[in-house]
Amino acid sequence: MAAEGKLPAGPRGSHPRHNLAPLLNAPVRLSVVAALAPVGKAEFGFVRDLVEVTDSVLSKQVSALEEAGWVAVHKGRVGRRPRTWLSLTAEGRAVYERHLAALRAIAAG
Repeated sequence: MAAEGKLPAGPRGSHPRHNLAPLLNAPVRLSVVAALAPVGKAEFGFVRDLVEVTDSVLSKQVSALEEAGWVAVHKGRVGRRPRTWLSLTAEGRAVYERHLAALRAIAAG
């Protein structure tokens, strides 16, 4: 999302809240991205259980993150069973890190 990038300098762009990613204001989406940040990829069921949501809730939130270009979805098989793996894209990782830095700056006052 290009709108998430640099903001104009000046009074409106100087507060750290301007670096928050609105898409990550939803607790489940933030939790999904946080779960994926420390790993290369994670199986859908693992993320679902870690975030404590249903398949349908996770699927909906992952779709929004995928549409933004922040999460990649990989489908495959383990033996005869279909599996879905999730991973952060480079852009998703950068947005998440900027979001966390903004939260820290806001909390620091």
